[in-house]
Amino acid sequence: MDQENKPAHDFDIDLICEYYSNFERQGPGSPETSIKALSFIDNLNGLSQIADIGCGTGGQTIVLAQQTTANIIGIDIAPIMIEKFNDNMIKNNLQNRIKGVVGSMDNLSFKKEELDMIFSEGAIYNIGFERGLNEWNKYIKQDGYIAVSEASWFTENRPSEITDFWMNAYPEIDTISNCISKIQKAGYIPMASFIIPEYCWTDNFYKSHASFQDVFLNKYPGNKAVEKLIADERYEARMYNEYKKYYGYVFYIGKKI
Repeated sequence: MDQENKPAHDFDIDLICEYYSNFERQGPGSPETSIKALSFIDNLNGLSQIADIGCGTGGQTIVLAQQTTANIIGIDIAPIMIEKFNDNMIKNNLQNRIKGVVGSMDNLSFKKEELDMIFSEGAIYNIGFERGLNEWNKYIKQDGYIAVSEASWFTENRPSEITDFWMNAYPEIDTISNCISKIQKAGYIPMASFIIPEYCWTDNFYKSHASFQDVFLNKYPGNKAVEKLIADERYEARMYNEYKKYYGYVFYIGKKI
């Protein structure tokens, strides 16, 4: 397959990161859902250490900082994300206890049992849900927490079009019950799980993307990678609009045993 016919994400990660860095959040979510996830977590204080893995530009990290007194490190592989992350912390006067660093979620530099919580909204899929749960476990203190949102099936049976779409995009997508089982097997007590509301996709994610896509296309006229990226984003939005009763993001909260 030549480069021109490859999906944009296969060969131009810098364009992907530039595109997504223009949004407050890099995936479906809301302050309300972040706060709800935190409501199941006890004992966070000014000495607590939180890692926000796949933090992007830090929209959800600001919510964590406003709802806790903990120290937070944001980790993202993209320098453009971390640059905007740290700028956002300064704008919100949070730079004294919130810091973004460039790093890979599959090669974290934390010490064993250093963290009181690992938080990751819409990003664990980059390493894989089961792998992330297992590999990140060693960095969390006993009785510490993991809180992640993950694309999940709502039903056992689905139309073939949406099944094929997700098998191509993220073959590890699974049902809620199977994800909870994976949490248990990875050494956590499942504390809660809840489906994030539809508006987190439609209003908070796809609507903001739709208003920016022509701007990005105009910035890179004739760029096949950008055209492919925007076409994929628009197709994904159409899939959600048609098949949203079959899947969505689910927040999972586990407590390390």
